[in-house]
Amino acid sequence: MSMSHLYGRRGEAEEEGVEIESFEVTDWDLANEFNPDRRRHKQTKEQATYGIWADRDSDEDERPSFGGQRSKDYSAPVNFVSAGLRKTASEEKQHTAPKKLQMVNFSQRFAGGIQSGKGIGTWEKHTKGIGQKLLQKMGYQPGRGLGKNAQGIINPIEAKLRKGKGAVGAYGNERTQQSLQDFPVVDSEEEEEKEFQKELGQWRKDPVGSGGKKKPKYSYRTVDELKAKGKLVGRSTAASAGELAQVKVIDMTGREQKVYYSYSQMSNKHSVPDEGPPSMSTRDQKGSGFALPELEHNLQLLIDLTEQDILQSARRLQHEKDVVVSLSHESRALQTRLDAEQDSIQRMEAVLALVERFPSGETAPGEGTTLQECARIFETLQTDYYEEYKTMGLSDLAVAVVHPLLKEKLCSWDPLKDSSYCLEDIGQWRAILETRGLHSSAPDSNMDPYHRLLWEVWIPVIRSSVSCWQPRMVGPMVDCVDMWAPLLPLWILDNILEQLILPRLQREVDNWNPLTDTVPIHSWIHPWLPLLQSRLEPLYPPIRSKLSNALQRWHPSDTSARLILQPWKDVFTAGAWEAFMVKNIIPKLALCLEELVINPHQQQMEPFHWVMDWEGMLSPSSLVSLLDKNFFTKWLQVLCSWLSNSPNYEEITKWYLGWKSMFSDVLLAQPLIKEKFNEALDIMNRAVSSGMGGYMQPGARENIAYLTQTERRKDFQYEAMQERRDAESVAHRGISTGGPTNFKDLIQTKAEENNIVFMPIVAKRHEGKQLYTFGRIVIYIDRGVVFVQGEKTWVPTSLQSLIDMAK
Repeated sequence: MSMSHLYGRRGEAEEEGVEIESFEVTDWDLANEFNPDRRRHKQTKEQATYGIWADRDSDEDERPSFGGQRSKDYSAPVNFVSAGLRKTASEEKQHTAPKKLQMVNFSQRFAGGIQSGKGIGTWEKHTKGIGQKLLQKMGYQPGRGLGKNAQGIINPIEAKLRKGKGAVGAYGNERTQQSLQDFPVVDSEEEEEKEFQKELGQWRKDPVGSGGKKKPKYSYRTVDELKAKGKLVGRSTAASAGELAQVKVIDMTGREQKVYYSYSQMSNKHSVPDEGPPSMSTRDQKGSGFALPELEHNLQLLIDLTEQDILQSARRLQHEKDVVVSLSHESRALQTRLDAEQDSIQRMEAVLALVERFPSGETAPGEGTTLQECARIFETLQTDYYEEYKTMGLSDLAVAVVHPLLKEKLCSWDPLKDSSYCLEDIGQWRAILETRGLHSSAPDSNMDPYHRLLWEVWIPVIRSSVSCWQPRMVGPMVDCVDMWAPLLPLWILDNILEQLILPRLQREVDNWNPLTDTVPIHSWIHPWLPLLQSRLEPLYPPIRSKLSNALQRWHPSDTSARLILQPWKDVFTAGAWEAFMVKNIIPKLALCLEELVINPHQQQMEPFHWVMDWEGMLSPSSLVSLLDKNFFTKWLQVLCSWLSNSPNYEEITKWYLGWKSMFSDVLLAQPLIKEKFNEALDIMNRAVSSGMGGYMQPGARENIAYLTQTERRKDFQYEAMQERRDAESVAHRGISTGGPTNFKDLIQTKAEENNIVFMPIVAKRHEGKQLYTFGRIVIYIDRGVVFVQGEKTWVPTSLQSLIDMAK
């Protein structure tokens, strides 16, 4: 039913005299929505009683927003409330018909409006929307129906006519059929009514009071129930349990006094109250028609005793069963242990049979078990009877069994002649006897069986051989020790080297004379370096002392000294070798250079070659210093004097190049050597430029200039190539280690290594290049080349030369 249809029928309903609730939006509704906090009129008593069915005046339809409480109209007739007189059926029907019609019409009207769903809530556009907000808070979603499942109302609200004027519920359930279908909930009042009727029907009179007889009820208990419920807790013996079962117990904890004839009955009074013995008050209440308390007592006593006998028998049976289970477990354990002991006996018999195969002290030599057979027996014991082998310490049998056999085999062995003799046998016994977890460091009682075998059998043979050994015959002994070293424990090898070999070498060094002995000392000392290593350090000071004494009368022309000293260059430490050279060799070479006569026309080169032969033996700095002090001074003086006497510049050029070719590339790369040769070029250039010496050959100036340019270009190319190699190697290391990656970083790294200050000069540039201070030198870098500030121009230089100049 639509709202328009409802409004259209309003006039017809008013003509029939039926009251219809008005649902139009009035001015009062709009004021109430736009001003919810306004003052409201007071609700009348009739409105509080009847709600929407209360009678209203025409003035109330307007719902004024202002005004106080209206005064009562005392001129109106008085209405009396009915006293509850019952009307006839016809009167009741006539009276309720209009009201029923009113409720039906209202329900239809209300339901039709909701079902149509048209125009509902449209008036909220004039308000704040409080109704819509309240519905949304309670779970309503716009566009869907009301209800738990959003189904909305299906049928109109039904009204049910009450029969009379009684209160609600006086005529039974007032729910309609629709309510029962939509809300199938059980009414609590209906349930209570049903329970009341059920209890009311079960009511009966007391059969005792009425004289009727109640049928006796018998209870039975099986033996299993008696065992489950009648167990006595905390009873240690059967006798004490029987005595406590006959104790009379009076229970006064409840409202009435109760008497129990055993503690079991008292403990079960809550679980089985109806099976307990009757109390005194109960017996007193029974009739006196058949009362035999003595007989009942005796019967109850017999029952209790029987129950106790059953319980005690059950306990004894359970105890016997537990004993049987315990004995069966013990029997199985003993049987298992017996089987294990029997197996151990059999294994011990087998072990004993193997041990008896070892040779005893009464066995004649050569008739008993051989060394190989003993090894196989030990291997069998280790693989098949490992537990017995470890538990009984059968490895100690090797002292009594293997030692005599191995001593007999090694008694005729000479280690210097056949160093590999018995090597395989000892290696086999190492695999059998050596204990990996036991590390011995000295001979003692807890020594490993294999270590003890070597110490007591093998070491005496080696000790006797070393005592007869000549240290200069180094080959056989070194081979022997080197061959046996993998099989020897570390402490035994150290004992051989330190206690046997090294003392013999020390005595031989003390007896060595470098002037008379024809065998060089390094030939019989150096073979021990891989084995003795740093242990030979105590031998080096006496050797250097004796060599120093032998070099006192030595002359550089004798090349044997260099042959004797050369093998020791890498053996001595760098400091000791440099000190030895400075003390014994460099003074002799300096005298040789001082005696050298530089004659361009007839030059004797042997003294110079004697000195230059020691280039690999001397450090570059020592050799450069030696040449600077004892050679270049005279050489430059000869050059100057030659240039002052009308020289042939072609011969001077050949002479200059000839001397320069006598120096190796390593020496020519040294800054001091390079400086001396550049100084010679400068002298020649000055001589050519000044015309010193009078007559000058045609083209001499150009030749000397060309020579100077060529030599400096070679030096520069060599230095650039060397710098490039250094930069590439450093860059390669820098990629992997995060080091310098360009030439400037390389210079910075070199400066840090040599403790030289390298930093840029603020606001100083040359041809757009940043100037730097490298120590006391001013430099700049251009395309990977370092330029040093000279007197007039910037001169390219190598990194090593730069470091030397900065120092």
